[in-house]
Amino acid sequence: MKINHYCKTIATTFFAFSIALSISGCADMNFGQTKKTTEAAVSKTRQTTAVYYDFEDVLVPKELAVVDDATFVVSTPGYTSGIITLKGRVEKRSLVNFFTNNMAKDNWSMLSNIKSPGATFMIFQKASRWAVITIRDKDFNTYVEVGVAPTLEKSVSSQETDLFN
Repeated sequence: MKINHYCKTIATTFFAFSIALSISGCADMNFGQTKKTTEAAVSKTRQTTAVYYDFEDVLVPKELAVVDDATFVVSTPGYTSGIITLKGRVEKRSLVNFFTNNMAKDNWSMLSNIKSPGATFMIFQKASRWAVITIRDKDFNTYVEVGVAPTLEKSVSSQETDLFN
């Protein structure tokens, strides 16, 4: 009689485990969802992995938080410039790849990428602005400074020439 009770317990446990396993497997099968809704959900998930802060065309990974006491941004009608300082636990190489890809998507041209053991400097340009992104590892965090400034209308050498004429 004890053997029969033991077999029933094992059978009940196995049956419950099988049901739980099949229910969890069905959750990923997208019953009743079209391909379009699934793609929209994936797209929405991808969009929330990065955000635009004060600069509307510089995308920043959401894992980085703004360091308020090291951030200075000036906004005027139609224009924003300054430095946003961020920190988080993100690998430097991952950040370099992120900014390289996303700055190009926002129509920035990379002019230079300078790597040293202590920091990486990335310089980008648009028609009327420059962006300098500095990435440093320090104290178990990675610090990122995003600086955006307007370009000068005249080059420095032509301004010097104008002064002497």
